[in-house]
Amino acid sequence: MDSFEWNKIAGAVLGTLLFVVAVRIATGFIFEVKEPAKPGYVVQGVEVPTATGATQTAAAEEQIPDWGTVLPKASTSDGKSISSRCEQCHDLSKGGPNKIGPNLWSIVGSPRGEDRGGFDFSAAMKSKGGTWTYDEMFKFLKSPGAYIPGTKMSFAGLRSSDDRVNLIAYLRTQADSPAPIPPPQPPKAASAQTPKTGQAPAAAPNAGAPKTNAGPNGTAAVAPGNQPANAASTAGSSNEPSGNAAPAAAPPKPATQPPPTQPATPPKKP
Repeated sequence: MDSFEWNKIAGAVLGTLLFVVAVRIATGFIFEVKEPAKPGYVVQGVEVPTATGATQTAAAEEQIPDWGTVLPKASTSDGKSISSRCEQCHDLSKGGPNKIGPNLWSIVGSPRGEDRGGFDFSAAMKSKGGTWTYDEMFKFLKSPGAYIPGTKMSFAGLRSSDDRVNLIAYLRTQADSPAPIPPPQPPKAASAQTPKTGQAPAAAPNAGAPKTNAGPNGTAAVAPGNQPANAASTAGSSNEPSGNAAPAAAPPKPATQPPPTQPATPPKKP
């Protein structure tokens, strides 16, 4: 096979590669896929870019349980089953060795990042400080990477609050002296119902009607300021009956009628 045949083979291969590249570029323009404005599903602990270009950690806030109420009712047997996920990286026995993670014997109530058989904690865990209280473990076990960014613990977390409560109840028992259970929180008083903003409180029935009191002889007394103009005041009269009844309105005077016309006197005869 001479050089001319080799040149034809090389040209055919090069032409095929150029055709594939051209088709790929063309399909990219034809079937352009736009990025969604926001993700369809937010993963706990993943940094989500905001509109300003910054990033924020997607960690949902949730209510901390009342440990004095939930711990006595928690299932330690369910917590032991859940702890099998922890035992892939941790040892829970007393005096057990460190694995990928530190030994977790007597972990509840212990200082965070303390020396556990020479285990090398991450700088993020050491700088966090504090104590592994019930609240701290509850928040940490939901999403370790979101609660303490930079931790070496790659566990995705437990989304179910019941699973976390049961696991914490079991870890509490793995100690010579289990951490004390706090007393139950007092019940919160029901807040008084208040009208919504922009709404006036409901008016009492007949709130706008003038108040009247029964006067003497069963006649209705007129409220002050509503007496007729020609009514005679009876205040201070000696004939006023004793009591706190309001003065009765004077009856209206009858209309003045003209005097009757008298017949003309006939003239006397002379």
